[in-house]
Amino acid sequence: MQVSTFISEFKDKTKNDEFLSQEVAIAGRIMSIRASSSKLIFYDLVGDNNAKIQVFASAKLQEGDFKEAHANIRRGDIVGIVGFPGRTKPGELSISVKSIVQLSYCLHMLPTSITKLKKQETRYRQRYLDMIINPKVKDIFAVRNFIVKYVRDFLIKLNFLEVETPILNTIASGATAKPFITRHNELNMDMFMRIAPELYLKMLVVGGMERVFEIGKLFRNEGIDHTHNPEFTSCEFYMAYADYEDLIKITENMLSGMVKALFGSYKIKYHPGGVPQEGEETKEKCEEIEIDFTPPFRRLSMVSALAEKLKVKFPENLESEETRAFLDDLCVKYNAECGAPRSIARLLDKLVGEILEPDCINPTFIMDHPQLMSPLAKYHRSKPYLTERFELFVNRKELVNAYTELNDPKKQLDCFAEEMKAKEAGDEEAQQIDENFITALQYGLPPTAGWGMGIDRLTMLLTDTINIQEVILFPTMKPL
Repeated sequence: MQVSTFISEFKDKTKNDEFLSQEVAIAGRIMSIRASSSKLIFYDLVGDNNAKIQVFASAKLQEGDFKEAHANIRRGDIVGIVGFPGRTKPGELSISVKSIVQLSYCLHMLPTSITKLKKQETRYRQRYLDMIINPKVKDIFAVRNFIVKYVRDFLIKLNFLEVETPILNTIASGATAKPFITRHNELNMDMFMRIAPELYLKMLVVGGMERVFEIGKLFRNEGIDHTHNPEFTSCEFYMAYADYEDLIKITENMLSGMVKALFGSYKIKYHPGGVPQEGEETKEKCEEIEIDFTPPFRRLSMVSALAEKLKVKFPENLESEETRAFLDDLCVKYNAECGAPRSIARLLDKLVGEILEPDCINPTFIMDHPQLMSPLAKYHRSKPYLTERFELFVNRKELVNAYTELNDPKKQLDCFAEEMKAKEAGDEEAQQIDENFITALQYGLPPTAGWGMGIDRLTMLLTDTINIQEVILFPTMKPL
């Protein structure tokens, strides 16, 4: 029997200083030992879901040699117990030992509390030890599990089909990112760890799967910081006969419903400087903000919002050298750092990060990206040089990227060609031409909307965590 099952089954069936005659078997890890005498020992037994009960071991009630049975039990050992459920005189739910056996030994001395296991590197490298000493860590991954299940169930209710697409790709495509390169010995060729499943999923829509989604791992050979890990989890879905306005409604319904189901309210509390621990009550640590997921979410059209905020007028042709020079000057003026190549897309992205994103605490859609920033998005039906795309920002971080999909094979090929020019100019993240995807588009992609969300960042937000490594069981670490 699991410890949590023991608690739920017997917490209301027992009285103080009384043990039932029903015999049960239970197992768990010893986390505390308190010997009242040579013939009376109390243990704290911890099991699944951080459940804990007291073990009441008395020489008067236990079968066999009491001293021998308990002589070698140490903190951290895993034991199996046969006994009787009940409560001690103070009323603590316990199991009275009939027999006890060591199932597994702990050969290392466990830290006595989380204060002895503060070093983050140790916690991430030895996640098993982190979870033993700090049970709240497991709560984070319970929330993560809830998020994944909620997203999956939400999409399935909308008649989406969950699929799996290749992780090894012959071309790094589907996103603007630097890939990991590996070698396929049998085929004698380099291959790429996928940076996005997008193109495969759209091929499935061409084939008649009108609503598909995938939850899985992506790999990007980029920096590691508090919000980026080279290996991370995302959900992407593609929906035929829909556009980015439909995706906005789905996003609002999914996230507001998820938050309400998890917290009982649309509003959550978050600590941007981290949750204060004992002795860390600095001003930065104590800052608390409220994030309101009440729909509808705020909307900002990217170019017009920048123009309004900076009190400037953008050139009419957003793809001209005049625009590039205009954006270059703005980045210099507002200290928006941008390395080479200083292209329109890169300059605009840095400027948005410096000017618009800091105001996006509550969920905010930054919309209508220029075409040069969105090679896979469909051109806006009424705004020249723009696309029907949005990114959802919460607490200044991008959470969702979505757009009406470009389904014209000729225009898509032209966009890929522009990306290749950027790559030749030194942009390592620019996309390559995917001939197979162009061929698929030539068979006809229905009007389609595509959507992607990072599971890790959403978990950070909903668990009040500031470091992505806290929400990944085994984050990427450099070997010692």
